Amino acid sequence: MPHTHPPHLALIPRPDAETAAPPDSAAFRELEGILAGQLLRAVFQPILDLRGRAYLGFEGLIRGPEGSPLEFPLQLFAAAREADRLLELERSCRETIFKAFAEQHLPGRLFVNSSPTSLRDPAFRNGTTMDLLRDLGLTPSRIVIEVTENQQIDDFPALRDALLHYRGLGYRIAIDDLGEGFSNLRMWSELRPEFVKIDRHFVHGIADDPLKFQLVRSMHDIAETSGAFIIAEGIEREADFTTIRDLGIACGQGYFIARPTAKPPIQPEKTALSALAAGQIMVFPNASAGSGMATARNLLQYITPISPLAPNDKVYERFEMDPEIQVLPVVDDGGTPVGLINRHNLIDRFARPFRRELYGKKPCTMFMDPAPLVVDHQLPVQEVSRMVSRASSHYLQDGFVITENGRYAGVGSGQALMALITELQISAARYANPLTQLPGNVPLNEHTDRLLESQSTGGAAFAACYFDIDNFKPFNDAYGYRRGDDVIQLLGRLLVGVADNRRDFVGHVGGDDFVILFQSDDWEERCAKALRQFDEQILNLVEPEDLRRGGFAGEDRKGRPVFNPLPSLSIGAVRVQPGQFHTHHEISAVCAGAKKQAKKQPGSSLFIERRRPILSPAGGIGLEEIDGSGESPQSDGNELVEPFLP
Repeated sequence: MPHTHPPHLALIPRPDAETAAPPDSAAFRELEGILAGQLLRAVFQPILDLRGRAYLGFEGLIRGPEGSPLEFPLQLFAAAREADRLLELERSCRETIFKAFAEQHLPGRLFVNSSPTSLRDPAFRNGTTMDLLRDLGLTPSRIVIEVTENQQIDDFPALRDALLHYRGLGYRIAIDDLGEGFSNLRMWSELRPEFVKIDRHFVHGIADDPLKFQLVRSMHDIAETSGAFIIAEGIEREADFTTIRDLGIACGQGYFIARPTAKPPIQPEKTALSALAAGQIMVFPNASAGSGMATARNLLQYITPISPLAPNDKVYERFEMDPEIQVLPVVDDGGTPVGLINRHNLIDRFARPFRRELYGKKPCTMFMDPAPLVVDHQLPVQEVSRMVSRASSHYLQDGFVITENGRYAGVGSGQALMALITELQISAARYANPLTQLPGNVPLNEHTDRLLESQSTGGAAFAACYFDIDNFKPFNDAYGYRRGDDVIQLLGRLLVGVADNRRDFVGHVGGDDFVILFQSDDWEERCAKALRQFDEQILNLVEPEDLRRGGFAGEDRKGRPVFNPLPSLSIGAVRVQPGQFHTHHEISAVCAGAKKQAKKQPGSSLFIERRRPILSPAGGIGLEEIDGSGESPQSDGNELVEPFLP
C-alpha cells in the first residue's frame, strides 16, 4: 500500500488549498503568534544521487508548532494568504530552514521552494538573505531555488529575469513538479535549470504504467539534451525506485528513500542502498503490450465545471477568458455531470441579434446538451472508441465526460482519443505480436542487451528460455488456422502466468515461438509448471476422438497419410553467466541449439544447455563440455529457425 501523505510537504501550498478563516479567526491569531514567536520548524527530506549512491542534498520543508491547527503547510499558508502576509511568512520560512540546515552541518545542497511572488521580495534580492547565508557559513552555490507553480504566472519575462538575477548571485535553479503546471516546460526551455523535479503523479506507479513510463523516459531524454539533472519525486515503492534507477534517472526523493525529519541521516539508509545494489533489473512496462491497460483516465483533462444555476452570460465569459476550452461541463452540487455546453453552439446563438440580451440571464442548462456521453475513468480506450464511433457524430466533436465513482472527474476529447488509439496501434505494429500483444523482437533484444549491460557492472546471471510447440504445423493444417491461433494464445497466456512480471520478460517472437528471459531464481520450477499446464490445457483444444487415439491424422510433405502425436511443449534453456555472452545474437544461437535438443525428446520436455560457450574470432559460437553431459534431463519442450533476431 502506498504511504498516505500529510498535506503537501512543499514550502508553498497549491492553489487549491482550503480557504482560511477570516483575519479575526483563531487561525489568524495562531499565525500572528507563530510569526511573532518565531515558532516555525524546519524538516529535511534527503535527495539521493542514484549514481553516486550518496545524498545530493536535502529539501527544506516547513512546519508550524506540533499539534497546532497550522502545523502543516496547507493550513499555514492559507491563513497567511487570507491575512495578506505571504511574503512575511515565506521570508520567515527561508530563514528558519537556512539556520537549521547550517546548525546541523548537513552536507550537499539545500533545496528551498519559492513562489514566483517571493522571488520579488526585496529582502531576498537586496542582499539581506546573502548576509544571512554569509553569517551561517553557507554559500549561494549550495542553495537551489525550486520554482513552484502554486500561483498563476502572469508575467513570465519578469520571472525569468528574477531567476537570472539569482543565478548571477551563485544560486542554482530547479523547476519543481514538472508536468503539473503549464509554464514549467517553457521555463525549462528558456532558463536551462540545473535540476528538474518530476511531479510525483508520474513517478508513483511507473513500474506498472506504460504511459507514465514513456512520459518520464521522454523527460529524461530532454534532460540529457539540456544538461539538467532529473529528480524523481514521490518514490514510495521499491518497484518504482528500481524502474527509475534502470531508466538512468540521476536522483530520487520520496518515502522509500527517507521521510522528512528534523534531524535527517547524512548517509542513505540500507533499504535504498540494497535496492541500488540489486543485480536484477526491472522489466519495463511495455507500451505496446499495455495498450489494453490504457483507460479513459489517460484522456482526462480537468476543466472546472459550471453550476446548472449559472447564467449563460457566465458561460460566455468563461469561453472568452480561455480560448482553449471547447466544451464546458455542467455539474450539480453533488458532483454529478448533467450536461455539456459546446463553445461554438453558444457563441453562434449569441451572435444573432438580441440573443444575448434575451438569454444571457437564463440558466446555462438552456443551451447545454442534456445527454452527453459519460464514461467511467477505468473504461479501456478501445471501448471508449467503440462508444464514440457508435454514437451520434456530434459526440466526436464535443467529446465526453469522464467520471470516477459516478462523480465528475474531467472531460475527454475526440481528438485526444483518436491520437491515443493511433499511437497504440503504431506502437503495437512496431513492437508487439498482433496475435498475443506480447513484446516482439525489438523489445526482446533491447531487454537482453540491458541484462548483458547490467552484468558488466556487477549484475546477476539470468536464464534465457526458448519455448516451441511440437507438431504445431500438422495440428494447424488438420484443425485450421483459427484453432492454431487458439493454441498460440493459450501458450502466451500460460507463459505470462508462470512468469514474474517485474523480473521476467516474456516475448513472442513469431508463430509458435516464445522466449522468456528469467531473473527469477526458481526459473526451472516455473518452466516445469509451464510444461504441466500446457499438457493439461491443450486437451481442451483437441477433438475427443483424437484424444482417445492419442494423436491426429495428417499428411506429410509428399501427401502421404501420417499419424501425428498431440501437440507438446519443448523448452531450450541457457543459463547466462556474467562475461559469457556479449550480444543477444550470441544468446539466441545457443538457445536455438538447446531448443533443438529438447525437441528430440518425446512429449513435453526441458533441455538445459550446460556446456560453456566458446566464441570464435569469426563470430561463430561453439560449446565446450563442462561435466561431460551438457544436458539436464528433466522430462516433463519448442523450435525457432531464426531465433529472436530482428
